[in-house]
Amino acid sequence: MMASDLQDLRQRLEAHLQQVAQPRDPDWSPLGHQQVERYIQEQLSKWGSLESFPFEAGGRLHRNWILKLPGSRSGRPPILIGAHFDAAPATPGADDNASGIAVLLELARHFAAEPASSPLWLVAFDLEERGMVGSGAYAQFLQRQRQSLRLMLSLEMLGYRDPTPGSQDYPAGLEKLYPNRGDYIGLIGNWPTWGDLLKLQHDFQKAGIPCCWLLAGQRGLILPATRLSDHSPFWDAGYPAVMVTDTAFLRNPHYHKLSDTLETLDPDFLTGVCQGLMAGIRLL
Repeated sequence: MMASDLQDLRQRLEAHLQQVAQPRDPDWSPLGHQQVERYIQEQLSKWGSLESFPFEAGGRLHRNWILKLPGSRSGRPPILIGAHFDAAPATPGADDNASGIAVLLELARHFAAEPASSPLWLVAFDLEERGMVGSGAYAQFLQRQRQSLRLMLSLEMLGYRDPTPGSQDYPAGLEKLYPNRGDYIGLIGNWPTWGDLLKLQHDFQKAGIPCCWLLAGQRGLILPATRLSDHSPFWDAGYPAVMVTDTAFLRNPHYHKLSDTLETLDPDFLTGVCQGLMAGIRLL
């Protein structure tokens, strides 16, 4: 991308963050939840016909929102790219997960204008914070329909960077294998995704974003921290799936706190992550 294009992308991401980073738990902050859901509908519907996927939770009806974009090559199964739009109760959730939603909305803009090789299904999931409820309902639906997926990508906290030595934690044993600085984007995939992990790592690094990846066997059950986002129901349903993440509480001290605000994010890092995803997804 040209410098001017990157600056425009950064400005659009920041504009999305301004709209989404507010308390939006459906019980604690129902008005915020409605406002953010409406904003996502408005933004995604600019690029095509928007579908809703209703599901029931706690006696109430909730919805995931889905934009399906065609690919440039026929006969390919879709790549599903998801991000959750709810937040932990009372928190503004700037990194968790306004950052993922902002990138999802820009991927929709980008690939509506310049289609990827594979069809893309861009999904805004609700109720991730309640235990991946929205993504679980959708993964089970797709499994029942015998819908094949080329890949599922879960965008989970993409905007926090800390290059200070010692800023990055890990589950026990992994600290000897990975950097101790929280300045990279992480990719956590199941075994069928290993080739995609390598390709995405290359494209992130080409965009100037260091990238590390981990293959999680047995659906991540050995390392439960690897299951804490919307990819895990797709692992359980037998799909190839990857979480793209800044590693959440293993790096970000504001995780699930009132201090998870826009001021804590690194806009250049988030822009680079979005740029790397645009390049990586294009030829998957």
